[in-house]
Amino acid sequence: MSDPAILADKRSQTYYMTGTGGLLWKSKDLKFWEGPYHVAKTNPSSWMGPNPMIWAAELHQYKNKYYYFATFTNRDVKIDTVAGNVIERRASHILVSDKPEGPYVPMADDIYLPANKPTLDGTFWVDTNGKPYMVYCYEWLQNGNGTMEKIELKPDLSGSIGEGKLLFKASDSPWSREKDEYGNDKPNKVTDGPYLFKTGTGRLGMIWTSWIYDVYTQGVAYSESGTLDGPWIQEKDPITPPNFGHGMLFKTFEGKTLMSAHSHKKVNDRTVRIPHLFEVDLTGEKLIVKKEYLVE
Repeated sequence: MSDPAILADKRSQTYYMTGTGGLLWKSKDLKFWEGPYHVAKTNPSSWMGPNPMIWAAELHQYKNKYYYFATFTNRDVKIDTVAGNVIERRASHILVSDKPEGPYVPMADDIYLPANKPTLDGTFWVDTNGKPYMVYCYEWLQNGNGTMEKIELKPDLSGSIGEGKLLFKASDSPWSREKDEYGNDKPNKVTDGPYLFKTGTGRLGMIWTSWIYDVYTQGVAYSESGTLDGPWIQEKDPITPPNFGHGMLFKTFEGKTLMSAHSHKKVNDRTVRIPHLFEVDLTGEKLIVKKEYLVE
């Protein structure tokens, strides 16, 4: 499974894990997991179609409801062709439930983000102005230089308000690399997997993922203003070991801060993605990833 995300639900004292595929697992101890359960209920007559691909799901509790942030792709609808690549209809979207185990169902707005832009990996943040936002990636497939953006959400998260605003570009990263058509080094074009957090000293940070050539890699940026508007200053070095990315943070019921992420491995010419947990120190000015967390 890729893009693992874990909600530690205090009410039920249960961990709920989602990711790519529209499935959910639940656990009392992070070791033994029940599932998978199908929890995402989409509208077959919407833009998503009858059987959308579902990527990078996250669960967020907000105002006594549970929200399912995910990327939905309708492979039957083509919105653009760039440099020979056909771009399918794909967008970050939000479903809702009264319970963490779902089912998660559509809300008022059928569309949160523009129909003519491929967007993905939406996550949730309430900024210092008290307003809720979705932070998401505008995919490099269309713009050639992936961006991180924000859009304001309605108070009940049932739709979006206004237009998306740029936070930073993939090319702002000092650590992500790729080769251009002439073999020259340049920043990688991919933005992937944003997740927001506060450090112990109150700094606003964002982990996000790109590539160093063919190695999946995660870095971190910090907002100088303490708000989503930034400016976002990219840390020079990645924060996880090579081949780990698309992380998120949660606190165990014992109070330990963990990061979930996934790695890649080739098995019989097939890429397999494997969830992992890391111990994290958030007590100081910066997020520090310590070591892989092995459940006893």
